[in-house]
Amino acid sequence: MQVKVINNRPVKIWTDYVEDLAMEQIANLASLPFVFHHLAIMPDVHAGMGMPIGGVLPTVGAVIPNAVGVDIGCGMCAVKSSWRVEDIDKQQLRDKIMPAIKAAVPVGFEHHATAQDEKFMPQGYDIDSLKIVSAEYESARCQVGTLGGGNHFIELQRDEEGWLWVMIHSGSRNLGKKVCVHYDEIAAALNGLWHSQVRPELHLAFLPMGTQEFDDYWREMNYCVDFALCNRALMMERIKSILSESLAGIEFEPMINIAHNYAALENHYGHNVIVHRKGATMVREGVTGIIPGSQGTASYIVEGLGNPDSFCSCSHGAGRAMSRNKAKENLNLNDEIKRLDDQGIIHGITAVDDLDEAAGAYKDIETVINNELDLVKIKTRLLPVAVIKG
Repeated sequence: MQVKVINNRPVKIWTDYVEDLAMEQIANLASLPFVFHHLAIMPDVHAGMGMPIGGVLPTVGAVIPNAVGVDIGCGMCAVKSSWRVEDIDKQQLRDKIMPAIKAAVPVGFEHHATAQDEKFMPQGYDIDSLKIVSAEYESARCQVGTLGGGNHFIELQRDEEGWLWVMIHSGSRNLGKKVCVHYDEIAAALNGLWHSQVRPELHLAFLPMGTQEFDDYWREMNYCVDFALCNRALMMERIKSILSESLAGIEFEPMINIAHNYAALENHYGHNVIVHRKGATMVREGVTGIIPGSQGTASYIVEGLGNPDSFCSCSHGAGRAMSRNKAKENLNLNDEIKRLDDQGIIHGITAVDDLDEAAGAYKDIETVINNELDLVKIKTRLLPVAVIKG
Protein backbone atom coordinates (compact mmCIF):
# COMPACT_ATOMS: atom_id res chain seq x y z
CA MET A 1 0.00 0.00 0.00
CA GLN A 2 1.28 3.45 -0.89
CA VAL A 3 0.03 6.80 0.39
CA LYS A 4 -0.21 9.88 -1.81
CA VAL A 5 -1.51 13.33 -0.92
CA ILE A 6 -3.77 14.59 -3.70
CA ASN A 7 -5.59 17.91 -3.41
CA ASN A 8 -4.54 17.96 0.26
CA ARG A 9 -6.28 14.64 0.85
CA PRO A 10 -4.49 11.37 1.77
CA VAL A 11 -5.12 8.62 -0.78
CA LYS A 12 -4.15 5.04 0.11
CA ILE A 13 -3.54 2.90 -2.99
CA TRP A 14 -3.01 -0.88 -3.09
CA THR A 15 -1.27 -1.00 -6.47
CA ASP A 16 1.88 0.40 -8.05
CA TYR A 17 0.14 1.48 -11.25
CA VAL A 18 -3.02 3.52 -11.83
CA GLU A 19 -4.01 4.53 -15.37
CA ASP A 20 -4.11 8.27 -16.09
CA LEU A 21 -7.90 8.59 -16.38
CA ALA A 22 -8.47 6.69 -13.13
CA MET A 23 -5.88 8.89 -11.40
CA GLU A 24 -7.68 11.97 -12.71
CA GLN A 25 -10.92 10.64 -11.25
CA ILE A 26 -9.19 9.97 -7.92
CA ALA A 27 -8.01 13.59 -7.89
CA ASN A 28 -11.59 14.71 -8.53
CA LEU A 29 -12.81 12.64 -5.58
CA ALA A 30 -10.09 14.07 -3.36
CA SER A 31 -11.30 17.58 -4.17
CA LEU A 32 -14.79 16.97 -2.78
CA PRO A 33 -15.42 19.05 0.37
CA PHE A 34 -17.27 16.29 2.25
CA VAL A 35 -14.73 13.46 1.91
CA PHE A 36 -13.94 11.88 5.29
CA HIS A 37 -10.39 11.10 6.43
CA HIS A 38 -8.89 9.57 3.23
CA LEU A 39 -9.67 7.72 0.03
CA ALA A 40 -8.92 4.01 -0.43
CA ILE A 41 -8.12 2.64 -3.88
CA MET A 42 -8.12 -1.11 -4.42
CA PRO A 43 -5.59 -3.04 -6.57
CA ASP A 44 -8.13 -3.70 -9.35
CA VAL A 45 -8.68 0.03 -9.94
CA HIS A 46 -9.63 1.31 -13.39
CA ALA A 47 -11.60 4.25 -14.74
CA GLY A 48 -15.37 4.39 -14.36
CA MET A 49 -18.08 7.04 -14.67
CA GLY A 50 -17.16 9.85 -12.29
CA MET A 51 -15.55 7.53 -9.76
CA PRO A 52 -13.04 4.81 -10.63
CA ILE A 53 -14.00 1.16 -10.27
CA GLY A 54 -12.16 -0.24 -7.28
CA GLY A 55 -12.68 2.91 -5.23
CA VAL A 56 -13.82 3.36 -1.63
CA LEU A 57 -15.18 6.83 -0.89
CA PRO A 58 -16.20 7.82 2.66
CA THR A 59 -18.29 10.99 2.94
CA VAL A 60 -19.91 13.03 5.66
CA GLY A 61 -23.57 13.86 5.08
CA ALA A 62 -23.72 13.25 1.31
CA VAL A 63 -24.40 10.40 -1.10
CA ILE A 64 -23.27 10.42 -4.74
CA PRO A 65 -25.38 8.21 -7.06
CA ASN A 66 -22.54 7.89 -9.58
CA ALA A 67 -20.19 6.76 -6.80
CA VAL A 68 -22.45 3.73 -6.44
CA GLY A 69 -23.01 3.41 -10.17
CA VAL A 70 -25.71 2.14 -12.48
CA ASP A 71 -25.53 -1.52 -11.47
CA ILE A 72 -26.59 -1.00 -7.87
CA GLY A 73 -26.01 -4.07 -5.74
CA CYS A 74 -23.92 -5.85 -8.36
CA GLY A 75 -21.97 -8.59 -6.66
CA MET A 76 -20.96 -12.20 -6.35
CA CYS A 77 -22.38 -15.41 -4.98
CA ALA A 78 -20.80 -18.84 -4.73
CA VAL A 79 -21.80 -22.31 -3.57
CA LYS A 80 -19.65 -25.37 -2.85
CA SER A 81 -21.03 -28.78 -3.79
CA SER A 82 -20.47 -32.36 -2.62
CA TRP A 83 -19.37 -33.57 -6.07
CA ARG A 84 -15.81 -33.77 -7.35
CA VAL A 85 -15.16 -32.34 -10.78
CA GLU A 86 -13.21 -35.44 -11.81
CA ASP A 87 -16.37 -37.51 -11.33
CA ILE A 88 -18.39 -35.42 -13.81
CA ASP A 89 -18.48 -36.72 -17.38
CA LYS A 90 -17.03 -33.95 -19.57
CA GLN A 91 -19.39 -34.67 -22.45
CA GLN A 92 -22.38 -34.61 -20.11
CA LEU A 93 -21.17 -31.26 -18.79
CA ARG A 94 -20.72 -29.83 -22.28
CA ASP A 95 -23.78 -31.31 -23.99
CA LYS A 96 -26.38 -31.46 -21.22
CA ILE A 97 -25.58 -29.42 -18.11
CA MET A 98 -24.28 -26.20 -19.70
CA PRO A 99 -27.04 -26.01 -22.37
CA ALA A 100 -29.63 -26.56 -19.62
CA ILE A 101 -28.19 -23.68 -17.60
CA LYS A 102 -28.23 -21.44 -20.68
CA ALA A 103 -31.87 -22.37 -21.30
CA ALA A 104 -32.86 -21.60 -17.70
CA VAL A 105 -30.96 -18.32 -17.28
CA PRO A 106 -31.44 -15.57 -19.90
CA VAL A 107 -28.22 -13.65 -20.65
CA GLY A 108 -27.34 -10.30 -22.19
CA PHE A 109 -30.42 -8.20 -22.94
CA GLU A 110 -32.72 -11.23 -22.72
CA HIS A 111 -35.37 -11.42 -19.99
CA HIS A 112 -37.87 -14.08 -18.96
CA ALA A 113 -40.87 -14.20 -21.28
CA THR A 114 -43.24 -14.09 -18.30
CA ALA A 115 -43.10 -12.35 -14.94
CA GLN A 116 -41.57 -14.47 -12.19
CA ASP A 117 -43.45 -15.19 -8.98
CA GLU A 118 -43.42 -12.28 -6.54
CA LYS A 119 -41.90 -14.55 -3.89
CA PHE A 120 -38.61 -14.19 -5.79
CA MET A 121 -38.66 -10.40 -5.37
CA PRO A 122 -37.44 -8.43 -2.31
CA GLN A 123 -39.88 -8.54 0.56
CA GLY A 124 -40.82 -6.01 3.25
CA TYR A 125 -40.89 -2.86 1.11
CA ASP A 126 -43.69 -0.37 0.51
CA ILE A 127 -43.37 -0.49 -3.27
CA ASP A 128 -45.79 2.41 -3.80
CA SER A 129 -43.41 4.72 -1.92
CA LEU A 130 -40.53 3.93 -4.30
CA LYS A 131 -41.00 6.03 -7.43
CA ILE A 132 -38.70 4.24 -9.86
CA VAL A 133 -39.10 0.76 -8.38
CA SER A 134 -42.90 0.98 -8.52
CA ALA A 135 -42.79 2.14 -12.15
CA GLU A 136 -40.37 -0.65 -13.12
CA TYR A 137 -41.70 -3.39 -10.83
CA GLU A 138 -43.50 -5.53 -13.40
CA SER A 139 -40.57 -5.28 -15.79
CA ALA A 140 -38.22 -6.24 -12.95
CA ARG A 141 -40.27 -9.40 -12.35
CA CYS A 142 -39.19 -10.50 -15.84
CA GLN A 143 -35.57 -9.60 -15.07
CA VAL A 144 -35.12 -11.38 -11.75
CA GLY A 145 -33.15 -14.57 -12.33
CA THR A 146 -31.34 -13.24 -15.41
CA LEU A 147 -27.61 -12.74 -15.86
CA GLY A 148 -27.23 -9.56 -17.86
CA GLY A 149 -24.30 -8.68 -20.09
CA GLY A 150 -20.83 -7.19 -19.92
CA ASN A 151 -18.60 -8.83 -17.33
CA HIS A 152 -21.39 -10.80 -15.66
CA PHE A 153 -20.88 -14.55 -15.68
CA ILE A 154 -21.84 -17.99 -14.45
CA GLU A 155 -18.87 -20.23 -13.80
CA LEU A 156 -18.50 -23.83 -12.69
CA GLN A 157 -15.21 -24.18 -10.84
CA ARG A 158 -13.00 -26.65 -8.98
CA ASP A 159 -11.29 -25.87 -5.71
CA GLU A 160 -7.85 -27.07 -4.62
CA GLU A 161 -9.32 -30.35 -3.35
CA GLY A 162 -11.31 -30.97 -6.54
CA TRP A 163 -14.81 -30.04 -5.27
CA LEU A 164 -17.25 -28.48 -7.72
CA TRP A 165 -18.31 -24.87 -7.05
CA VAL A 166 -20.85 -22.59 -8.76
CA MET A 167 -20.07 -18.87 -8.92
CA ILE A 168 -22.28 -16.07 -10.30
CA HIS A 169 -21.53 -12.39 -10.96
CA SER A 170 -24.61 -10.26 -11.61
CA GLY A 171 -26.49 -7.22 -10.36
CA SER A 172 -29.76 -5.31 -10.41
CA ARG A 173 -30.21 -5.36 -14.20
CA ASN A 174 -32.07 -2.40 -15.74
CA LEU A 175 -33.72 -1.50 -12.44
CA GLY A 176 -30.47 -0.31 -10.87
CA LYS A 177 -29.62 1.72 -13.94
CA LYS A 178 -33.01 3.46 -13.90
CA VAL A 179 -32.61 4.37 -10.21
CA CYS A 180 -29.07 5.67 -10.65
CA VAL A 181 -29.85 7.79 -13.71
CA HIS A 182 -32.99 9.28 -12.15
CA TYR A 183 -31.33 10.38 -8.91
CA ASP A 184 -28.10 11.49 -10.60
CA GLU A 185 -30.19 13.83 -12.74
CA ILE A 186 -31.96 15.16 -9.64
CA ALA A 187 -28.63 15.64 -7.85
CA ALA A 188 -27.15 17.46 -10.86
CA ALA A 189 -30.13 19.80 -11.07
CA LEU A 190 -30.02 20.57 -7.34
CA ASN A 191 -26.24 21.06 -7.36
CA GLY A 192 -26.74 23.60 -10.15
CA LEU A 193 -29.36 25.50 -8.14
CA TRP A 194 -27.03 25.55 -5.13
CA HIS A 195 -24.06 26.69 -7.24
CA SER A 196 -22.19 23.73 -5.81
CA GLN A 197 -18.40 23.73 -6.11
CA VAL A 198 -18.68 20.15 -7.44
CA ARG A 199 -18.38 20.85 -11.17
CA PRO A 200 -20.98 19.16 -13.44
CA GLU A 201 -18.32 17.66 -15.72
CA LEU A 202 -17.00 15.53 -12.84
CA HIS A 203 -20.25 13.46 -12.82
CA LEU A 204 -20.15 13.48 -9.01
CA ALA A 205 -23.38 15.32 -8.17
CA PHE A 206 -24.49 14.62 -4.59
CA LEU A 207 -27.60 14.51 -2.43
CA PRO A 208 -27.26 15.89 1.14
CA MET A 209 -28.37 13.79 4.08
CA GLY A 210 -31.52 15.19 5.67
CA THR A 211 -33.20 16.01 2.35
CA GLN A 212 -36.18 14.19 0.84
CA GLU A 213 -34.12 13.46 -2.25
CA PHE A 214 -31.45 11.71 -0.17
CA ASP A 215 -34.05 9.62 1.63
CA ASP A 216 -35.76 8.67 -1.64
CA TYR A 217 -32.52 7.58 -3.28
CA TRP A 218 -31.38 5.71 -0.17
CA ARG A 219 -34.55 3.61 -0.02
CA GLU A 220 -34.53 2.83 -3.73
CA MET A 221 -30.80 2.03 -3.67
CA ASN A 222 -31.32 -0.45 -0.85
CA TYR A 223 -34.20 -2.04 -2.72
CA CYS A 224 -31.89 -2.50 -5.72
CA VAL A 225 -29.22 -4.08 -3.51
CA ASP A 226 -31.81 -6.57 -2.28
CA PHE A 227 -33.13 -7.11 -5.82
CA ALA A 228 -29.61 -7.93 -7.02
CA LEU A 229 -29.32 -10.53 -4.25
CA CYS A 230 -32.72 -11.99 -5.20
CA ASN A 231 -31.55 -12.09 -8.81
CA ARG A 232 -28.39 -14.04 -7.96
CA ALA A 233 -30.22 -16.32 -5.54
CA LEU A 234 -32.85 -17.30 -8.12
CA MET A 235 -30.22 -18.08 -10.74
CA MET A 236 -28.29 -20.12 -8.21
CA GLU A 237 -31.36 -22.15 -7.22
CA ARG A 238 -32.12 -22.98 -10.84
CA ILE A 239 -28.52 -23.97 -11.54
CA LYS A 240 -28.49 -26.17 -8.43
CA SER A 241 -31.70 -27.83 -9.65
CA ILE A 242 -30.12 -28.56 -13.05
CA LEU A 243 -27.02 -30.02 -11.40
CA SER A 244 -29.20 -32.16 -9.14
CA GLU A 245 -30.92 -33.70 -12.17
CA SER A 246 -27.59 -34.81 -13.65
CA LEU A 247 -25.41 -35.48 -10.60
CA ALA A 248 -27.26 -37.91 -8.35
CA GLY A 249 -27.21 -37.09 -4.67
CA ILE A 250 -25.36 -33.78 -5.05
CA GLU A 251 -25.61 -31.48 -2.02
CA PHE A 252 -24.74 -27.82 -1.61
CA GLU A 253 -23.34 -25.72 1.20
CA PRO A 254 -25.03 -22.39 2.08
CA MET A 255 -24.56 -19.64 -0.49
CA ILE A 256 -21.88 -17.01 0.03
CA ASN A 257 -23.09 -13.58 -1.16
CA ILE A 258 -21.43 -10.17 -1.34
CA ALA A 259 -22.26 -6.92 -3.13
CA HIS A 260 -19.65 -4.55 -4.47
CA ASN A 261 -21.65 -1.53 -5.75
CA TYR A 262 -23.48 0.28 -2.95
CA ALA A 263 -23.32 2.92 -0.22
CA ALA A 264 -23.73 2.15 3.48
CA LEU A 265 -23.80 3.95 6.81
CA GLU A 266 -20.77 2.74 8.78
CA ASN A 267 -18.57 3.80 11.67
CA HIS A 268 -14.89 4.38 10.92
CA TYR A 269 -12.26 6.13 12.99
CA GLY A 270 -14.94 6.88 15.58
CA HIS A 271 -17.29 8.66 13.17
CA ASN A 272 -20.52 7.69 11.41
CA VAL A 273 -19.94 8.12 7.68
CA ILE A 274 -21.36 7.04 4.33
CA VAL A 275 -19.03 4.59 2.61
CA HIS A 276 -19.43 4.30 -1.16
CA ARG A 277 -17.99 1.08 -2.58
CA LYS A 278 -17.85 1.07 -6.36
CA GLY A 279 -16.26 -2.18 -7.43
CA ALA A 280 -15.05 -2.88 -3.90
CA THR A 281 -16.00 -5.59 -1.40
CA MET A 282 -16.64 -5.12 2.31
CA VAL A 283 -14.38 -7.43 4.32
CA ARG A 284 -14.69 -6.75 8.02
CA GLU A 285 -12.66 -9.09 10.20
CA GLY A 286 -13.88 -12.66 9.73
CA VAL A 287 -16.28 -11.84 6.88
CA THR A 288 -16.12 -14.14 3.85
CA GLY A 289 -15.58 -12.42 0.52
CA ILE A 290 -15.31 -13.40 -3.14
CA ILE A 291 -12.66 -12.04 -5.52
CA PRO A 292 -13.21 -13.42 -9.03
CA GLY A 293 -10.62 -13.52 -11.77
CA SER A 294 -11.33 -13.39 -15.49
CA GLN A 295 -12.44 -16.40 -17.51
CA GLY A 296 -9.41 -18.60 -17.74
CA THR A 297 -7.87 -17.47 -14.44
CA ALA A 298 -8.36 -18.26 -10.77
CA SER A 299 -10.96 -16.83 -8.40
CA TYR A 300 -10.61 -16.61 -4.64
CA ILE A 301 -12.75 -17.12 -1.58
CA VAL A 302 -11.20 -14.89 1.09
CA GLU A 303 -11.65 -13.89 4.70
CA GLY A 304 -11.56 -10.24 5.73
CA LEU A 305 -8.87 -8.90 8.05
CA GLY A 306 -10.83 -5.74 8.89
CA ASN A 307 -8.06 -3.36 7.86
CA PRO A 308 -9.12 0.21 8.79
CA ASP A 309 -6.86 1.73 6.11
CA SER A 310 -9.18 0.35 3.41
CA PHE A 311 -12.35 1.02 5.43
CA CYS A 312 -12.56 -2.79 5.71
CA SER A 313 -12.64 -3.24 1.93
CA CYS A 314 -10.83 -5.23 -0.74
CA SER A 315 -10.92 -5.58 -4.54
CA HIS A 316 -14.00 -6.89 -6.31
CA GLY A 317 -12.09 -8.80 -8.98
CA ALA A 318 -9.11 -8.65 -11.29
CA GLY A 319 -10.02 -5.28 -12.83
CA ARG A 320 -9.78 -4.31 -16.47
CA ALA A 321 -6.34 -3.86 -18.03
CA MET A 322 -7.76 -2.40 -21.23
CA SER A 323 -11.07 -1.02 -22.44
CA ARG A 324 -13.52 -3.18 -24.34
CA ASN A 325 -12.68 -1.56 -27.66
CA LYS A 326 -8.93 -1.85 -27.07
CA ALA A 327 -9.34 -5.51 -26.18
CA LYS A 328 -11.07 -6.17 -29.51
CA GLU A 329 -8.37 -4.22 -31.35
CA ASN A 330 -5.30 -5.60 -29.59
CA LEU A 331 -5.99 -9.16 -28.43
CA ASN A 332 -5.48 -12.14 -30.69
CA LEU A 333 -8.60 -14.28 -30.98
CA ASN A 334 -6.74 -17.53 -31.57
CA ASP A 335 -4.42 -16.91 -28.64
CA GLU A 336 -7.32 -16.25 -26.28
CA ILE A 337 -9.20 -19.35 -27.44
CA LYS A 338 -6.05 -21.45 -27.06
CA ARG A 339 -5.53 -20.10 -23.52
CA LEU A 340 -8.90 -21.54 -22.51
CA ASP A 341 -8.78 -24.69 -24.62
CA ASP A 342 -5.38 -25.65 -23.23
CA GLN A 343 -6.93 -25.65 -19.75
CA GLY A 344 -9.89 -27.73 -20.89
CA ILE A 345 -12.34 -24.92 -20.04
CA ILE A 346 -15.76 -24.95 -21.68
CA HIS A 347 -16.24 -21.37 -22.90
CA GLY A 348 -17.99 -19.21 -25.47
CA ILE A 349 -15.20 -17.18 -27.07
CA THR A 350 -15.66 -17.66 -30.82
CA ALA A 351 -15.37 -14.21 -32.42
CA VAL A 352 -13.56 -10.87 -32.10
CA ASP A 353 -16.62 -9.34 -30.42
CA ASP A 354 -16.07 -11.76 -27.52
CA LEU A 355 -12.57 -10.45 -26.81
CA ASP A 356 -13.81 -7.63 -24.58
CA GLU A 357 -14.27 -10.29 -21.89
CA ALA A 358 -11.22 -12.41 -22.69
CA ALA A 359 -8.71 -13.07 -19.93
CA GLY A 360 -6.16 -10.88 -21.73
CA ALA A 361 -8.40 -7.83 -21.20
CA TYR A 362 -7.97 -8.09 -17.43
CA LYS A 363 -5.21 -7.54 -14.90
CA ASP A 364 -3.33 -10.49 -13.49
CA ILE A 365 -5.47 -11.78 -10.61
CA GLU A 366 -2.43 -13.20 -8.78
CA THR A 367 -0.83 -9.73 -8.68
CA VAL A 368 -4.10 -8.20 -7.48
CA ILE A 369 -4.37 -10.75 -4.66
CA ASN A 370 -0.73 -10.35 -3.65
CA ASN A 371 -1.23 -6.58 -3.40
CA GLU A 372 -4.00 -6.95 -0.82
CA LEU A 373 -2.79 -9.63 1.56
CA ASP A 374 -3.00 -7.03 4.32
CA LEU A 375 -6.74 -6.78 3.61
CA VAL A 376 -7.72 -10.45 3.25
CA LYS A 377 -6.41 -13.94 3.77
CA ILE A 378 -7.03 -16.65 1.20
CA LYS A 379 -9.45 -19.42 2.14
CA THR A 380 -9.88 -21.19 -1.20
CA ARG A 381 -8.50 -20.87 -4.73
CA LEU A 382 -10.92 -21.83 -7.51
CA LEU A 383 -10.13 -22.64 -11.15
CA PRO A 384 -12.67 -22.42 -14.00
CA VAL A 385 -14.21 -25.55 -15.48
CA ALA A 386 -17.01 -24.06 -17.63
CA VAL A 387 -18.00 -20.44 -18.25
CA ILE A 388 -21.13 -18.63 -19.45
CA LYS A 389 -20.64 -14.91 -20.14
CA GLY A 390 -23.39 -12.33 -20.37
